[in-house]
Amino acid sequence: MVDVLVRAVPLAQTRRLRQAVLRPHETLEQLASHEPPAAFAVGAFDGEELIAVGFVAPDGEVGAWRVRGMATAPHARGRGAGTLVLEALLRHATTRGARRIWCNARTPARSLYERAGLRVVSDAFEIPDIGPHFVMELIPGPTRLGPTTAPSL
Repeated sequence: MVDVLVRAVPLAQTRRLRQAVLRPHETLEQLASHEPPAAFAVGAFDGEELIAVGFVAPDGEVGAWRVRGMATAPHARGRGAGTLVLEALLRHATTRGARRIWCNARTPARSLYERAGLRVVSDAFEIPDIGPHFVMELIPGPTRLGPTTAPSL
């Protein structure tokens, strides 16, 4: 993880990795059609290579933010890049007044979100062509997202 740098990136820069990992059955145009206009995207880089991505945007009731598009290149998994991306997204939403941060988490990613403090708040459900998911959420508290190893964005 020492070589991983996390920074804000244009949402368009996340699409190829998201498509390859999450939605290979969709075109880049279809993938882009699911993106909210106010999304904030983050990428984790190993040198010049983009190895993990995600984005967050307001979604739902007032104060709710949704984490989406979390993807890590298969060869880069287990190095903490996804954790750093998620921490940056949570911090971004929290510093902008999020009262609830939620996501539709793929079942294999459940532990990533739990380590960040999210909890399962639904039964498992299937998203066609994608697979089983849980709704997970975090209710930020005053000290929940203090200093971490990820840079401020």
